[in-house]
Amino acid sequence: MFAAGWAAAFPLVSALGPHRGWGLVAATGYLAAAVAVLALPWRRARSWSVAVALAGALLAPLLWLVLTGQGQSEVAVIERSGELLLRHGTPYLAEPRTVPEYTPYLPGMALFGLPRAVLGAQGWPARLLGDARLWCAAVFLGSLLATGRRHRPGLAALTASPLVALPLCVSGVDLPMTGLCCLALALAARGRAGGAGAVLAAACALKWTAWPAVAVVAALLAVTAGRQAALRGTAVAVAGTAVLVLPGALRSPGPMVRQVFAFPTGRGALPTPAGSPLPGRLLADLGPAGWYTAVALLLLGGLAVAASLVLRPPRDAVGAADRLAVGLCLAFLLAPAGRFGYLALPLVLTLWARPRPRPDGGSGPPADPGPGPLVPSLTTPLVPSPTTPRTDPRNEVAPSPWPAH
Repeated sequence: MFAAGWAAAFPLVSALGPHRGWGLVAATGYLAAAVAVLALPWRRARSWSVAVALAGALLAPLLWLVLTGQGQSEVAVIERSGELLLRHGTPYLAEPRTVPEYTPYLPGMALFGLPRAVLGAQGWPARLLGDARLWCAAVFLGSLLATGRRHRPGLAALTASPLVALPLCVSGVDLPMTGLCCLALALAARGRAGGAGAVLAAACALKWTAWPAVAVVAALLAVTAGRQAALRGTAVAVAGTAVLVLPGALRSPGPMVRQVFAFPTGRGALPTPAGSPLPGRLLADLGPAGWYTAVALLLLGGLAVAASLVLRPPRDAVGAADRLAVGLCLAFLLAPAGRFGYLALPLVLTLWARPRPRPDGGSGPPADPGPGPLVPSLTTPLVPSPTTPRTDPRNEVAPSPWPAH
């Protein structure tokens, strides 16, 4: 019911058409899911309610928004960057004159726009398969599924929640990076340095928001696999990011710096639309002194998180996800420009790391019971084996204290 109320508020308070459309459809889906919980037997209520929420709050509004061509401006930006990358080898316009012409993402994000550049938009199959949101969702869900059986029980419910369903339907731009960060943490928790570094490189080539995850993954690898593995994973992440980013950066260094770094932080030629009244933005609005104060606080927050990684490194995926979530929350709150929606990323990290509890009080998939107890249960009768002869204690001979000759 809370999710239904949250979705129903968007048609009333949001000024964005895609958000209002999602809210109208999703509110109905969440209400139907609540009815399923009340009407069905408890053994089936949860699975059916999650399925109804997925259909009503995710699949239905996503298909409707995609086929009608509705979405946030980020969708058009990604698809245009894919076309520019295909034609000119760079995803950035040389001289953008309006905010929608800016591409505030690293070159890797343009890959999600290639399907639109190849398929076009004529006919519903091309409109559907060429939409960048579908490919963003595919990377996000594929990454979460690859994190392992321990994190899968609550994946459907997390995806159906407004935390994921709304951004996936209207833009999807932050979800691939989020899923890849989760997968990198899961691989680091298993000590797989090369895999964690490669996945992290893919995330860091999408948005520089993922760069703090390199330090968290390195700290986790140092605990789970040793310092050499941490150095190897970091080297793979840095080298992979360079391979993916440098070609576009070298082809158009000026536009990339202005659009990817200056524009999102409020130092571009045009004001960024990320203007939620968060503490960093409120400080930046006071003038140059306020902007530098926000940046200084942002750096201090980053140093505090870095110190915590050295003094008390995370020992599992849950601790690493929490540490990364804290760092990202500080970054989003203290950045000179930001949006409330950015805070969904650390929330997804925190919820993903905590699998749904099992009925027996555990979490994740049931563990292997193993070969059984080494001692008999108190309720198990001590019945001697039929092949073992009984020995009368009266016929037993006490051992002699003297050594045998």
